[in-house]
Amino acid sequence: MHPLDTASASVGTPLLEDFSLEMTGKDVPELEAAAGALPRGTRVNVTFLGNEDPRTRLDAARAVKRLGLLPVPHISARRLTSRTDFEQFLAGLRDDGTATHVFTVGGDPALPLGPYDSALALIDSGLLQEHGVRHVGIAGYPEGHPALTDDTLRAALRDKAASLTAHGLTGHVTTQFGFDPDPVLSWLEDVRDQGITLPVRIGVPGPAGVRRLLSYATRFGVGTSASIARKYGLSLTNLMGTTGPDAFLRTLAERYDPARHGEVKIHFYTFGGLRATAEWIARFRQDNLV
Repeated sequence: MHPLDTASASVGTPLLEDFSLEMTGKDVPELEAAAGALPRGTRVNVTFLGNEDPRTRLDAARAVKRLGLLPVPHISARRLTSRTDFEQFLAGLRDDGTATHVFTVGGDPALPLGPYDSALALIDSGLLQEHGVRHVGIAGYPEGHPALTDDTLRAALRDKAASLTAHGLTGHVTTQFGFDPDPVLSWLEDVRDQGITLPVRIGVPGPAGVRRLLSYATRFGVGTSASIARKYGLSLTNLMGTTGPDAFLRTLAERYDPARHGEVKIHFYTFGGLRATAEWIARFRQDNLV
């Protein structure tokens, strides 16, 4: 039996019953080393970085599947140079049997490299389901986005959720990571008040160096005030230290109310390494067995 197939945690149950995590196309060796610490069928997102080619991404998705995990390849709309580029990538996923679940995102480039400017454009293209996609992840931003207004983000989330339904696709929302549960919980209530019922995967940093975490937070516009850092367990005076999301997860679990917040799971960003994150999750779950 896989080591965590029967594990459940009192902290975060059901938040940690079906967690997901993230890798880049170059992380296959680390994933192979970490696979024994992951429950079979764990969702593993494969990012769509500008410095990795389609073959690298396809190979990574295939490795996730080979290891008994569920690949969720990312598709970055503004990084696609043409419709052909999009179709070829989807065809590669379909041929490898890794196309059923994908994650769509607008992407980093300020200007699209091709005809797609948003995740909504990818969903509305109709190409996803033509190539065997059945489930689509979309992005959420509890603390906002550096380049977009809150009203724009709210409208985009509603439009994407509606488009998934219109195209007969199931889906979920994965959020940007953060260090403070308060805006996450407020955002969840707002999402449910808008009538959006999609499951939500809350982004959480895996254990990583403080300096690295703060660097990513600055890049993505995540709040790191002294009070937030203290609440999370970050030491602003010891940048050489390492910290994990223990306090964040405990607070989230204590305040999580399914009736108000809907279906919620956890998504780990592996800033400190995929293997380190997988082993931390295994220890955390073991320490919090019911």
